Amino acid sequence: MAAPKKGRSAGAQSKPGRSLALILIAIAALTGGMFASGHTTPRLGIDLAGGTSITLRAVAEPGQESAINKTNMDTAVEIMERRVNGLGVSESEVQTQGDKNIIVNIPKGTNAKEARAQVGTTAKLYFRPVLQREAAAGAAATPTPSGSPSASGTDKAKDSATSGSPSPSATATSQGRAVTDALKADATPSASNSPKASGSPSPTSTSGSASGDLEKQYAALNCADPKQRATAGKGAKQGEPTVACGQDGGQWSKFLLGPVDVDGTEIKKAQASFNTQSAAGWQVDMTFNSAGAKKFADITAKLAQQTTPQNEFAIVLDDEVVSHPFVQSAIGGGNAQISGSFTQEEAQSLANMLSYGALPLSFQEDSVTTVTAALGGEQLKAGLIAGAIGLGLVVIYLLVYYRGLSLIALLSLLASAALTYTLMSLLGPTIGFALNLPAVCGAIVAIGITADSFIVYFERVRDEIREGRSLRPAVERAWPRARRTILVSDFVSFLAAAVLFIVTVGKVQGFAFTLGLTTLLDVVVVFLFTKPLLTLLARTKFFASGHPWSGLDPKRLGAKPPLRRTRRPSAPVDPKEA
Repeated sequence: MAAPKKGRSAGAQSKPGRSLALILIAIAALTGGMFASGHTTPRLGIDLAGGTSITLRAVAEPGQESAINKTNMDTAVEIMERRVNGLGVSESEVQTQGDKNIIVNIPKGTNAKEARAQVGTTAKLYFRPVLQREAAAGAAATPTPSGSPSASGTDKAKDSATSGSPSPSATATSQGRAVTDALKADATPSASNSPKASGSPSPTSTSGSASGDLEKQYAALNCADPKQRATAGKGAKQGEPTVACGQDGGQWSKFLLGPVDVDGTEIKKAQASFNTQSAAGWQVDMTFNSAGAKKFADITAKLAQQTTPQNEFAIVLDDEVVSHPFVQSAIGGGNAQISGSFTQEEAQSLANMLSYGALPLSFQEDSVTTVTAALGGEQLKAGLIAGAIGLGLVVIYLLVYYRGLSLIALLSLLASAALTYTLMSLLGPTIGFALNLPAVCGAIVAIGITADSFIVYFERVRDEIREGRSLRPAVERAWPRARRTILVSDFVSFLAAAVLFIVTVGKVQGFAFTLGLTTLLDVVVVFLFTKPLLTLLARTKFFASGHPWSGLDPKRLGAKPPLRRTRRPSAPVDPKEA
């Protein structure tokens, strides 16, 4: 046999241990990361763990059909995620389905009736004056819900808001942010412009006052308690004071708020922008309609005469305070900015919330499916049994047909299973991947795909042996052709999985994702584990000698006798020449 061409694969053929070491290190690292993160089992989807699945259909107001678009639907998803999180639910899923539907999957342990009431109603956004504010008793720093402004520390005098008209600039602060005059982008709040704190603010405001019962309710409210947080201010009328919870510098605070002064539907436009003319960075620009502009100018003029916290207005979404900037002077002209220490994501989230108050969208409940934990357990058990049966049949086939070669196949399957399990366990907390029943089916289908790759390579090797070659050269000569076939086959499977993932939604995506993931892992295992392992075993006496139980017995395979060179007969000598 001809020697390998210079620089081709001779070095790789002689050092298969490097590839084996690489994949074993990867498995060990993933396993270590799995245990270190504390997520040692894959996250289960709603059909396996049990829970409630709600399908909502968007309905636009008459004449506003164009309001059903991707931007508005994404904003609605963000608001619904906040609502579900407000119920104390973890591992929930809120996602769009098609152009008009939103699917809300809530795991077991949640009040399904309350969840349906929360996610099915239209979001309400209001501007209310702040009468009193204080940190919740026993409140600890907690992650800011999606879209809520946050800042390091608890500085309450850094936000500002200003008008876009030539009127005097106004400044408001909330959670470390400021609002400045849009026409004076380089304006920076000075120490003299900071709000004056009142020693003990009284529960009165230019917009209204709190009753004795409401004061008692405010005094007893503890926003550090998720249950109290979820019910604070529920059912409050627009024309009456109320209590609410909100995040302030990473901590929950409680608020006593006056009646509604501006409705969120009176915001014409809200968007995040980056201020390149000053050090303000990311900010949120608000534009009010004519009615909202007049109301906003009136309330800011009144609040500017108060002291902290009664010079603040609270932006209340779904009865939760998402921002509470303070005001120093009237903001006229219908334009205002909220800025200061925003990240891009925080600014965009707040802009989305402000925009949602003006969305002419409502949602109708199309279907509600409840999956019990018992049913989910039965489905998981059935899926695991099906997988075990499929794996068992593959193992029996490999043992009967390939004998000793089946050891390589089984070890490769174990390597593939270890990679798949650890990745699924880590992808749950990382990207929210949930193992649902279709995903289990995808993993079962992957067993056949992985086994098929081994069979392709084994048969190529056996073909080389039938041609009369010994095992070691047969292993190397068979690899290029087997590799090409394996790559084409896996590419087709991965392409099908990718197309299915793109064009489908919901649970079917779980099948497509698992199929695509296991197909990629099949390539990794075959290249870095199966091929190097067979190269090493081909050097052992058991396999190299063609033992009857090795699966590579030349006699059993009907191998041709090895080609031998014979000497050409010499030409007869002419007697005359002799």
